[in-house]
Amino acid sequence: MTTPRVSFEFFPPKSLEASFRLWDTVRMLAPLSPEFVSVTYGAGGTTRKLTHEAVTTIGAQFGLNVAAHLTCVDATRDETLAIAQSYADAGVTEIVALRGDPPKGQGRFAPNPDGFANSVALIEALSATGNFTLRVGAYPEPHPEAPDAKADVQWLKRKFAAGADSAITQFFFEAETFLRFRDACAREGITGKIIPGIVPIENWSGIRKFALATGTSVPAWLDDAFEKATRDGREELLATALCTEMCDKLVREGVEDLHFYTLNRAHLTRDVCHALGVVPQAVLEKVA
Repeated sequence: MTTPRVSFEFFPPKSLEASFRLWDTVRMLAPLSPEFVSVTYGAGGTTRKLTHEAVTTIGAQFGLNVAAHLTCVDATRDETLAIAQSYADAGVTEIVALRGDPPKGQGRFAPNPDGFANSVALIEALSATGNFTLRVGAYPEPHPEAPDAKADVQWLKRKFAAGADSAITQFFFEAETFLRFRDACAREGITGKIIPGIVPIENWSGIRKFALATGTSVPAWLDDAFEKATRDGREELLATALCTEMCDKLVREGVEDLHFYTLNRAHLTRDVCHALGVVPQAVLEKVA
Protein backbone atom coordinates (compact mmCIF):
# COMPACT_ATOMS: atom_id res chain seq x y z
CA MET A 1 0.00 0.00 0.00
CA THR A 2 1.22 3.50 -0.85
CA THR A 3 2.05 5.64 2.17
CA PRO A 4 -0.14 8.74 2.12
CA ARG A 5 1.01 12.32 2.52
CA VAL A 6 -0.45 13.84 5.66
CA SER A 7 -1.27 17.28 7.02
CA PHE A 8 -2.64 18.45 10.35
CA GLU A 9 -5.00 21.12 11.62
CA PHE A 10 -4.46 22.92 14.93
CA PHE A 11 -6.40 25.70 16.64
CA PRO A 12 -4.86 28.67 18.47
CA PRO A 13 -4.77 28.42 22.28
CA LYS A 14 -6.86 30.72 24.46
CA SER A 15 -5.22 29.89 27.80
CA LEU A 16 -1.83 28.94 29.20
CA GLU A 17 -2.91 25.31 29.62
CA ALA A 18 -4.21 25.21 26.04
CA SER A 19 -0.94 26.71 24.86
CA PHE A 20 1.09 23.90 26.44
CA ARG A 21 -1.25 21.35 24.85
CA LEU A 22 -0.84 22.91 21.41
CA TRP A 23 2.95 22.90 21.57
CA ASP A 24 3.01 19.33 22.88
CA THR A 25 0.77 18.33 19.95
CA VAL A 26 2.93 20.09 17.37
CA ARG A 27 6.10 18.63 18.91
CA MET A 28 4.68 15.09 18.72
CA LEU A 29 3.40 15.35 15.14
CA ALA A 30 6.15 17.46 13.52
CA PRO A 31 8.50 14.44 13.13
CA LEU A 32 5.93 12.87 10.76
CA SER A 33 6.98 15.49 8.16
CA PRO A 34 3.51 16.79 7.23
CA GLU A 35 3.04 18.44 3.85
CA PHE A 36 1.59 21.39 5.73
CA VAL A 37 -0.20 22.23 8.96
CA SER A 38 -3.07 24.67 9.26
CA VAL A 39 -4.20 26.93 12.09
CA THR A 40 -7.88 27.77 12.42
CA TYR A 41 -9.66 31.07 12.78
CA GLY A 42 -12.33 31.31 15.50
CA ALA A 43 -15.98 31.91 14.64
CA GLY A 44 -16.47 35.55 13.78
CA GLY A 45 -12.72 36.10 13.60
CA THR A 46 -12.46 35.87 17.37
CA THR A 47 -8.95 34.39 17.35
CA ARG A 48 -7.45 36.59 14.62
CA LYS A 49 -4.44 37.74 16.67
CA LEU A 50 -3.96 34.33 18.31
CA THR A 51 -4.04 32.64 14.90
CA HIS A 52 -1.35 34.96 13.57
CA GLU A 53 0.85 34.31 16.60
CA ALA A 54 0.40 30.52 16.36
CA VAL A 55 1.09 30.46 12.62
CA THR A 56 4.30 32.45 12.84
CA THR A 57 5.56 30.59 15.94
CA ILE A 58 4.93 27.11 14.50
CA GLY A 59 6.70 28.07 11.30
CA ALA A 60 9.69 29.60 13.11
CA GLN A 61 10.10 27.04 15.90
CA PHE A 62 9.33 23.80 14.05
CA GLY A 63 10.19 24.63 10.44
CA LEU A 64 6.80 23.44 9.21
CA ASN A 65 4.91 24.72 6.19
CA VAL A 66 2.01 26.53 7.87
CA ALA A 67 -1.27 27.47 6.22
CA ALA A 68 -3.21 30.22 7.97
CA HIS A 69 -7.00 30.16 7.95
CA LEU A 70 -8.54 33.41 6.72
CA THR A 71 -12.26 34.20 6.60
CA CYS A 72 -14.62 36.88 5.30
CA VAL A 73 -16.30 37.41 8.67
CA ASP A 74 -16.59 40.81 10.36
CA ALA A 75 -13.90 42.60 8.34
CA THR A 76 -13.68 44.90 5.33
CA ARG A 77 -11.88 43.88 2.14
CA ASP A 78 -8.96 46.16 3.05
CA GLU A 79 -8.69 44.70 6.57
CA THR A 80 -8.78 41.12 5.27
CA LEU A 81 -6.17 41.78 2.59
CA ALA A 82 -3.98 43.57 5.17
CA ILE A 83 -4.07 40.42 7.31
CA ALA A 84 -3.09 38.37 4.27
CA GLN A 85 -0.24 40.75 3.53
CA SER A 86 1.00 40.45 7.12
CA TYR A 87 1.19 36.69 6.58
CA ALA A 88 3.12 37.17 3.34
CA ASP A 89 5.50 39.56 5.12
CA ALA A 90 6.07 36.87 7.78
CA GLY A 91 6.98 34.30 5.11
CA VAL A 92 3.66 32.42 5.20
CA THR A 93 2.91 31.19 1.69
CA GLU A 94 -0.28 29.20 2.24
CA ILE A 95 -3.79 30.27 3.20
CA VAL A 96 -6.94 28.25 3.84
CA ALA A 97 -9.54 30.66 2.43
CA LEU A 98 -13.01 30.24 3.91
CA ARG A 99 -16.24 32.19 4.18
CA GLY A 100 -16.26 31.48 7.90
CA ASP A 101 -18.96 30.93 10.49
CA PRO A 102 -21.03 33.89 11.68
CA PRO A 103 -20.31 35.35 15.12
CA LYS A 104 -22.07 33.57 17.97
CA GLY A 105 -25.74 34.46 18.15
CA GLN A 106 -25.87 35.98 14.66
CA GLY A 107 -27.48 33.00 12.93
CA ARG A 108 -26.83 33.15 9.18
CA PHE A 109 -23.71 34.70 7.67
CA ALA A 110 -24.06 38.36 6.76
CA PRO A 111 -21.09 39.95 4.98
CA ASN A 112 -19.58 43.22 6.10
CA PRO A 113 -20.95 45.95 3.78
CA ASP A 114 -17.38 46.69 2.72
CA GLY A 115 -16.17 43.10 2.99
CA PHE A 116 -16.04 40.01 0.83
CA ALA A 117 -19.50 38.63 0.07
CA ASN A 118 -18.40 35.00 0.03
CA SER A 119 -15.46 32.62 -0.20
CA VAL A 120 -15.22 32.85 -4.00
CA ALA A 121 -14.71 36.63 -3.83
CA LEU A 122 -12.04 36.14 -1.15
CA ILE A 123 -10.26 33.47 -3.20
CA GLU A 124 -10.24 35.68 -6.31
CA ALA A 125 -8.68 38.57 -4.38
CA LEU A 126 -6.04 36.41 -2.69
CA SER A 127 -5.21 34.68 -5.97
CA ALA A 128 -4.70 38.06 -7.64
CA THR A 129 -1.91 38.88 -5.16
CA GLY A 130 0.15 35.94 -6.40
CA ASN A 131 1.49 35.48 -2.87
CA PHE A 132 -0.17 32.27 -1.77
CA THR A 133 -1.02 28.65 -2.34
CA LEU A 134 -4.75 28.63 -1.65
CA ARG A 135 -6.62 25.79 0.01
CA VAL A 136 -10.39 25.89 0.39
CA GLY A 137 -13.21 24.01 2.11
CA ALA A 138 -15.40 21.33 0.53
CA TYR A 139 -18.49 19.47 1.73
CA PRO A 140 -18.90 15.77 0.93
CA GLU A 141 -22.37 16.02 2.47
CA PRO A 142 -24.65 19.03 1.94
CA HIS A 143 -23.64 22.17 3.78
CA PRO A 144 -26.43 23.23 6.18
CA GLU A 145 -27.13 26.25 3.96
CA ALA A 146 -26.92 24.39 0.62
CA PRO A 147 -30.15 23.35 -1.16
CA ASP A 148 -28.65 19.99 -2.15
CA ALA A 149 -25.40 18.08 -2.65
CA LYS A 150 -25.00 19.21 -6.27
CA ALA A 151 -24.95 22.85 -5.17
CA ASP A 152 -21.89 22.14 -3.01
CA VAL A 153 -20.11 20.50 -5.95
CA GLN A 154 -20.89 23.44 -8.23
CA TRP A 155 -19.74 25.93 -5.58
CA LEU A 156 -16.46 24.02 -5.20
CA LYS A 157 -16.01 24.23 -8.97
CA ARG A 158 -16.35 28.01 -8.70
CA LYS A 159 -13.70 28.05 -5.96
CA PHE A 160 -11.22 26.24 -8.18
CA ALA A 161 -12.04 28.58 -11.08
CA ALA A 162 -11.39 31.54 -8.74
CA GLY A 163 -7.85 30.33 -8.03
CA ALA A 164 -7.96 27.57 -5.40
CA ASP A 165 -5.08 25.09 -5.56
CA SER A 166 -6.68 22.33 -3.49
CA ALA A 167 -9.69 21.65 -1.27
CA ILE A 168 -10.00 20.07 2.17
CA THR A 169 -13.30 18.43 3.04
CA GLN A 170 -15.42 18.56 6.13
CA PHE A 171 -14.97 15.37 8.14
CA PHE A 172 -17.12 12.28 7.59
CA PHE A 173 -17.47 8.86 9.18
CA GLU A 174 -17.50 6.46 6.23
CA ALA A 175 -15.03 6.27 3.34
CA GLU A 176 -17.88 5.88 0.84
CA THR A 177 -19.09 9.40 1.70
CA PHE A 178 -15.86 10.91 0.40
CA LEU A 179 -15.58 8.54 -2.58
CA ARG A 180 -19.10 9.39 -3.78
CA PHE A 181 -18.28 13.10 -3.45
CA ARG A 182 -15.02 12.67 -5.37
CA ASP A 183 -16.91 10.92 -8.17
CA ALA A 184 -19.53 13.70 -8.26
CA CYS A 185 -16.78 16.32 -8.52
CA ALA A 186 -15.12 14.42 -11.37
CA ARG A 187 -18.45 14.27 -13.24
CA GLU A 188 -18.74 18.06 -12.83
CA GLY A 189 -15.31 18.48 -14.45
CA ILE A 190 -13.36 19.34 -11.28
CA THR A 191 -9.73 18.30 -11.67
CA GLY A 192 -8.21 20.05 -8.65
CA LYS A 193 -6.94 18.06 -5.68
CA ILE A 194 -9.57 17.24 -3.04
CA ILE A 195 -8.11 16.15 0.30
CA PRO A 196 -10.35 14.24 2.73
CA GLY A 197 -10.62 15.74 6.19
CA ILE A 198 -10.21 13.10 8.90
CA VAL A 199 -11.21 13.43 12.55
CA PRO A 200 -9.86 10.80 14.98
CA ILE A 201 -12.65 10.46 17.55
CA GLU A 202 -11.18 11.49 20.91
CA ASN A 203 -14.60 12.08 22.44
CA TRP A 204 -17.62 10.54 20.71
CA SER A 205 -20.32 12.68 22.35
CA GLY A 206 -18.48 15.90 21.47
CA ILE A 207 -17.72 14.87 17.89
CA ARG A 208 -21.28 13.61 17.42
CA LYS A 209 -22.73 16.94 18.54
CA PHE A 210 -20.42 18.85 16.20
CA ALA A 211 -21.27 16.51 13.31
CA LEU A 212 -24.99 17.15 13.68
CA ALA A 213 -24.39 20.91 13.75
CA THR A 214 -22.41 20.80 10.50
CA GLY A 215 -24.67 18.48 8.53
CA THR A 216 -22.43 15.44 8.84
CA SER A 217 -24.53 12.27 8.98
CA VAL A 218 -24.01 9.97 11.95
CA PRO A 219 -24.41 6.26 11.12
CA ALA A 220 -26.46 4.29 13.64
CA TRP A 221 -23.81 1.57 13.77
CA LEU A 222 -21.31 4.13 15.07
CA ASP A 223 -23.56 5.04 17.98
CA ASP A 224 -23.90 1.36 18.84
CA ALA A 225 -20.16 0.74 18.53
CA PHE A 226 -19.20 3.57 20.89
CA GLU A 227 -21.93 2.67 23.37
CA LYS A 228 -20.47 -0.84 23.67
CA ALA A 229 -16.88 0.42 23.68
CA THR A 230 -17.67 2.87 26.49
CA ARG A 231 -19.10 0.07 28.61
CA ASP A 232 -15.92 -1.96 28.05
CA GLY A 233 -13.48 0.96 28.45
CA ARG A 234 -12.25 0.53 24.87
CA GLU A 235 -13.18 3.87 23.30
CA GLU A 236 -9.61 4.77 22.30
CA LEU A 237 -8.97 1.33 20.83
CA LEU A 238 -12.18 1.54 18.81
CA ALA A 239 -11.46 5.09 17.64
CA THR A 240 -7.96 4.15 16.45
CA ALA A 241 -9.19 1.04 14.64
CA LEU A 242 -12.08 2.81 12.92
CA CYS A 243 -10.01 5.78 11.79
CA THR A 244 -7.18 3.56 10.54
CA GLU A 245 -9.59 1.31 8.64
CA MET A 246 -11.30 4.28 6.96
CA CYS A 247 -8.00 5.90 5.99
CA ASP A 248 -6.68 2.59 4.68
CA LYS A 249 -9.75 2.22 2.46
CA LEU A 250 -9.33 5.76 1.12
CA VAL A 251 -5.68 5.15 0.29
CA ARG A 252 -6.54 1.88 -1.45
CA GLU A 253 -9.06 3.84 -3.53
CA GLY A 254 -6.31 6.14 -4.77
CA VAL A 255 -6.36 8.92 -2.17
CA GLU A 256 -2.82 10.25 -1.77
CA ASP A 257 -3.33 12.96 0.89
CA LEU A 258 -5.07 12.92 4.27
CA HIS A 259 -5.76 15.99 6.42
CA PHE A 260 -6.23 15.29 10.14
CA TYR A 261 -8.30 17.54 12.40
CA THR A 262 -6.22 16.97 15.52
CA LEU A 263 -8.29 19.09 17.96
CA ASN A 264 -4.86 19.81 19.51
CA ARG A 265 -4.57 16.23 20.74
CA ALA A 266 -1.79 14.22 19.15
CA HIS A 267 -1.98 10.62 20.34
CA LEU A 268 -4.77 9.22 18.19
CA THR A 269 -3.61 11.06 15.08
CA ARG A 270 -0.05 9.87 15.62
CA ASP A 271 -1.15 6.26 16.17
CA VAL A 272 -3.30 6.25 13.03
CA CYS A 273 -0.45 7.74 10.99
CA HIS A 274 1.94 5.10 12.27
CA ALA A 275 -0.53 2.36 11.33
CA LEU A 276 -0.65 3.80 7.81
CA GLY A 277 3.14 3.74 7.53
CA VAL A 278 3.68 7.44 8.23
CA VAL A 279 6.53 7.40 10.73
CA PRO A 280 9.37 9.78 11.63
CA GLN A 281 12.13 9.92 9.04
CA ALA A 282 14.69 8.91 11.66
CA VAL A 283 12.80 5.63 12.17
CA LEU A 284 12.83 4.91 8.42
CA GLU A 285 16.59 5.54 8.25
CA LYS A 286 17.22 3.26 11.22
CA VAL A 287 15.19 0.43 9.63
CA ALA A 288 17.04 0.87 6.32
